Amino acid sequence: MRSFAALRMTSGDAMVSIRTARTGEGESLSALCVRSKAHWGYDAAFMAKSAAALSVSEADIAAGRVLVAVDGASRTIGVAGVVPQGGTADLDLMFVDPPAIGRGAGRMLFEAAASLARRLGARRLTILADPNAAAFYERMGARFLRNAPSDAIPGRTLPLYEYDLMSGTIS
Repeated sequence: MRSFAALRMTSGDAMVSIRTARTGEGESLSALCVRSKAHWGYDAAFMAKSAAALSVSEADIAAGRVLVAVDGASRTIGVAGVVPQGGTADLDLMFVDPPAIGRGAGRMLFEAAASLARRLGARRLTILADPNAAAFYERMGARFLRNAPSDAIPGRTLPLYEYDLMSGTIS
């Protein structure tokens, strides 16, 4: 599998690399998404309603649309998925395992997801963000568009962002 990036993290001596997800990883990547979402203190009822949106599909993995961040010990510490829709791509999911939050894996995943979206022909990336991740996407250079309906919780709205893939800059 092609490796997307490697970076020495500033918070330690560990290396993080990005690779495409491998067939058969859907279940473990979905579990990472659940751990990451639960980190923000959501209750069991909320998590149950979110389960489908936190699932990483084997079809998306097989299509090469799912990226994985791994640490220097080859442990999976993050996942991102990109769904192309013509000139737009959707950042379908992006989660970092709680112990790795704030250590650079999210930024690397975002950069790799933007690169993947460009290769898939997209000119912009849309992001329906968890409110706890809004500041992260703003730091990456995404622009807030509006609040939009949640894809998981009826009646809930989430911040919708857009990232210009043609600018080629991440702040």
